[in-house]
Amino acid sequence: MTSNCDRRGFLKEAAALGGAACLSPLLTRPLWAAPRSPSFPVSIARCSTYDRQTVFDGLKTMLDQIGGIDKLVGGKTVAVKVNLTGHPREPACGLPANRTYQIHPSVVLATATLLDRAGAKRIRFVEGTYQTGAFEPLLQTAGWDLKALSALNARVEYEDTRNKGQGKEYHRVKVPWGGSLFPAYDINHSYVHCDVYVSLAKLKNHLLAGVTLSMKNNFGVTPTSLYGQHEVNENPTSNRAAIFHEGRERPADGLPQEVDPKGPRRLSYRVPRHTVDANGIRPIDLAIIDGVETVSGGEGPWAQLKAQKAGVLLAGRNAVCTDAIATQVMGYDPMAKSGSGPFPGDNHLALAAELGLGTNNPAEIEVIGQPVKEALHSFGWEPAERNS
Repeated sequence: MTSNCDRRGFLKEAAALGGAACLSPLLTRPLWAAPRSPSFPVSIARCSTYDRQTVFDGLKTMLDQIGGIDKLVGGKTVAVKVNLTGHPREPACGLPANRTYQIHPSVVLATATLLDRAGAKRIRFVEGTYQTGAFEPLLQTAGWDLKALSALNARVEYEDTRNKGQGKEYHRVKVPWGGSLFPAYDINHSYVHCDVYVSLAKLKNHLLAGVTLSMKNNFGVTPTSLYGQHEVNENPTSNRAAIFHEGRERPADGLPQEVDPKGPRRLSYRVPRHTVDANGIRPIDLAIIDGVETVSGGEGPWAQLKAQKAGVLLAGRNAVCTDAIATQVMGYDPMAKSGSGPFPGDNHLALAAELGLGTNNPAEIEVIGQPVKEALHSFGWEPAERNS
């Protein structure tokens, strides 16, 4: 059912970023010597509207400020993981999904256009959805301009990674440090057959992780066909809660099983650790966060949300650094102890920093463009229950 993937290409890039600077060989339980957490600049741009030109100009400036992306993407296949949690037909706070809890089409188009102008050969938008229909109609429902995307010079593709999709098989990728929950995961080919990986995320809270930014966006790389229930189902509609969040079910026989089957079953323990593991199996080369309009109080309309107009975009080459500054922009301390600040349980930014994936200390991160104190938009929300 699976094949071991050749990760040398993107691990080399990740190592250059410092996001996975000392990756061990792909052993079942490799020895992991965590390097000092690296620091990379993060750019912030004021952006108060989803006007296409305004978003494009802001994102272009930010990417230039962090060193440009021509060398990163020129002549390469780029996978862009978007945040389309829930369903675009379901509004929140009386507003469309793309103005509250999903990535906005203007940010999608600006990202694709800039990747295209930087010389990307292929741009593949990926997300694991909870629906069984074709992917492109769902994107049109979400407001995406597929005609404008298809007019780019780069080949633009779309893949729903909830199952094998257009691939012939799953690809098994081992967590470099041996894994906090699982030692390895089987994933869709799109996360393997790419040279560069972009996390296109939303600036918002998360009921279990506290904040959901570029790293938490990576949670969705694991297919629900394999991790939505015990038995393999290529046409799933379930989420990953039973296996990853609660640990009350295990993956099907033949899939990697838990590192510690008797480990904690607490959501506040498991969700942060899977978030970090997911960033190990698919390191992020470029993090972009949409905070123009968003919500506080949770990640989707199942939570008690409040509309927020933060009016910002953020970008960086290191996901931990980018998320740390984004967390600060939201009015929180990215170094907060477990069970404090926005974190109902363990702080996944701190866990990532301990592994050497990037620093979560704002004092060590250079901020370019809009200063944090001027971009600050306090979300105010903190979890009602805590369990560290």
